[in-house]
Amino acid sequence: MKINFFPGSISAMPGVLTEIPRDEMFTALFRHLHCDWGDLSERNKQKNDRALQRGERLISAYHSSNGTMFLIITEADRSATTILRPSEY
Repeated sequence: MKINFFPGSISAMPGVLTEIPRDEMFTALFRHLHCDWGDLSERNKQKNDRALQRGERLISAYHSSNGTMFLIITEADRSATTILRPSEY
């Protein structure tokens, strides 16, 4: 399955590394790269769809199996993607 955009360098912040199981982070990253924006409102999903076409920042939100929310953010220039907790934003 082809990804829809390149993530650049991928990193994870300390909070997400201690609170989210690695396999769930990887699953969410796969979803993000395939434009499944996770637990966003329809309005924010549409914003991401437009941002993808315009070369703007992409933000997805997911919840782990224990209910912990985390974000995946890809920078507008596609140089970096970061996995983090909202409090680390």
